[in-house]
Amino acid sequence: MFDLLENLGKSFVASSWLPQVLLVTGAVVAVNLVAYTVLHYLEKVARRSAAVWDDALIQAARRPATLALWVIGAYYAARVIHTHQDRAFPEGLTLARDTVVVAAFAWFLLRLIGNLARGMRARALEPGCKIDPTTIDALSKLGRITVVILAGLVIAQTLGFSVSGVLAFGGIGGIAVGFAAKDMLANFFGGLTIYLDRPFVVGEWIRSPDKEIEGTVEYIGWRHTRVRAFNKNPIYVPNALFTNIVVENPTRMTNRRIKETIGIRYQDFDKMTAIVAEVKAMLRAHPEIDTEATLIVSFNAFAASSLDFFVYTFTRTVEWTRFHEVKQDVLLKIGAIISAHGAEIAYPTRSLHIESAVGAASPARQ
Repeated sequence: MFDLLENLGKSFVASSWLPQVLLVTGAVVAVNLVAYTVLHYLEKVARRSAAVWDDALIQAARRPATLALWVIGAYYAARVIHTHQDRAFPEGLTLARDTVVVAAFAWFLLRLIGNLARGMRARALEPGCKIDPTTIDALSKLGRITVVILAGLVIAQTLGFSVSGVLAFGGIGGIAVGFAAKDMLANFFGGLTIYLDRPFVVGEWIRSPDKEIEGTVEYIGWRHTRVRAFNKNPIYVPNALFTNIVVENPTRMTNRRIKETIGIRYQDFDKMTAIVAEVKAMLRAHPEIDTEATLIVSFNAFAASSLDFFVYTFTRTVEWTRFHEVKQDVLLKIGAIISAHGAEIAYPTRSLHIESAVGAASPARQ
């Protein structure tokens, strides 16, 4: 037994293809070391720049490049062995090499897209940056889907399948799938519409007058959008719904509106003109009121128990809590103006007028 193993070992060492295989292996190891050194150096250089793409490119190339180099090296080593043994080289090894190389390139593109997306999202958090994280997510997802589909078609073509036949079958299958999963496709295209039109993005407050939907957008996916209501309950909305309803986005308002009707007593009719003029002057001088927007203060109506004047103006702030502080200040100042003129804010009252008899009844004749 030991003699047999010794003879096999001597024949293995004496093989004419062994030096070439070792040479190919050494070359692959050397190329990998050079590639690792170069990429490591380039990564240090890229860290000094503010650009996102260079770091993403270098980090994405590491593992796919190593995989491709080892596969190509193993392929040539196998070819050397088969050549020296005078055997036909298996076609399957060539197909396997091409398939793995295509898969490695697709892997590189997927890693590159993911790294770019992460880098751009980090950049979007910086103050003053106008990059939209929702658009980044949409482009990242579309890019990954495109890479996977194209890589699948190229691999199918490499393995000998007819791409035209695959596409034709996919067209027929797509019709069947379209009928069977029309809701899923509707949600997919609804999500695509949200990504492209951007009626809202993650973090914005939305509401719909058509549906009982109101809250802050937390997540936009391909099938549904998650909205966090103000009572902290999550609302999962199918994306297809957003193509058929009206969506209001209060986050993008430019101002908040103060719209109030205030009534004074009928006894204070002669003071209405002065009150209205002073309230308007107060609003124009208020630092939190946007005087460039519509500003109306005017006598509005003879109501049932009051003389009503109308206040219509806009604040500079859009923040909810700050708006109510400004509105409170405005209303308190209006009340002070009314009191300063000796008038009073009216409340519902009724006055009952009883007319006296026109004349006494005539005495009856005897």
